[in-house]
Amino acid sequence: MSSILRNSSLPIALSFLLLPLSSRAAADSRGGCAKPVAKVDGQPVCEQELLESVGTQQWMQLLTQEYQTKNKALENLIRLKLVQAEARKRGISPEKLIEQEVDARVGNPTDGEVEAYFLGQNRADASLETSREQVRTTLKQARMMKARQLYADSLRAKIDIAVLLRPPGIDVAFDPARVKGDPRAPVTIVEFSDYQCPFCSKTESVLKGLLDKYAGRVKLAYMDFPLREIHPRAEAAAEASRCAGEQGKFWEFHDSLFADPAKLDDSDLIARARTLGLQEQPFRACLTGGKFTRSVDADREVGIRAGVAGTPGFFINGVFLSGAQSPAEFEKLIDTQLSFSDKSPDRVIGAGAVAGK
Repeated sequence: MSSILRNSSLPIALSFLLLPLSSRAAADSRGGCAKPVAKVDGQPVCEQELLESVGTQQWMQLLTQEYQTKNKALENLIRLKLVQAEARKRGISPEKLIEQEVDARVGNPTDGEVEAYFLGQNRADASLETSREQVRTTLKQARMMKARQLYADSLRAKIDIAVLLRPPGIDVAFDPARVKGDPRAPVTIVEFSDYQCPFCSKTESVLKGLLDKYAGRVKLAYMDFPLREIHPRAEAAAEASRCAGEQGKFWEFHDSLFADPAKLDDSDLIARARTLGLQEQPFRACLTGGKFTRSVDADREVGIRAGVAGTPGFFINGVFLSGAQSPAEFEKLIDTQLSFSDKSPDRVIGAGAVAGK
């Protein structure tokens, strides 16, 4: 089982970060240190060793910050290029175009707006009368900047744009037996969840809506990440869902658990199995015998290696999204990954090693 940190837009070799120690050692003995960052007594310090010492979660935070900085700058550059292209079509300068289409149409803030803004600043070192015109200028400039941005964005429909900058991602292992949706879908959501987590429960309807909206293009892989310290029955519930899966009803049991997460004692879990028409004796023996304890632990290990610290946690084609999120946040990442799936066949995500077996 392995999870591989990957970001092809950077020159840094990251492929060994989440491999087991034995695999890394074997790789080093075969090929040596591909990119040493230091030498100690003639022995190389490999870059993968450096990355391991930083830690997956911290390293991903750094990569994400870098991506966000680049992406923000790229969006502004795209807006500039769009305005320049539109100006060329009209035979005028970009400055003239913005003046005609944006600046001339932005009105001055009213006295009421100026007063409301000033009072909102809660400034004790100035009065409204002495600051009125300065505030009016500040408000108009902010309005103008917003209007310029909206105008530039409105030009996107006229020109083909392909954004090739990729967010950093991790290739996270999952169990194909716990996948909902078309297995061939180009986008995989790997969910790390806990049956006692209230935020996880709230996200279930969001995920169902996404699978409906992106039918055939998005699949969902469920991974157990019981927070034992605060949710004492989450692990038993996870094991029970695996026992239900043995009888072909993993998702039915999964939905039942999230629909009523308050009843998770062994007797409650057995009652759920009975309600779903499962064979009670095999289910009971599976649950009380701890058949899937190690499998649940394996899921947690995959999540920990990938940097998951709480639930719910999601990897959308390897891009991390933490906590309960709105449909819009999921859709933004999904749409981005769908655009990559058509243009970047070398970016294969989601298969990885099978987890939870």
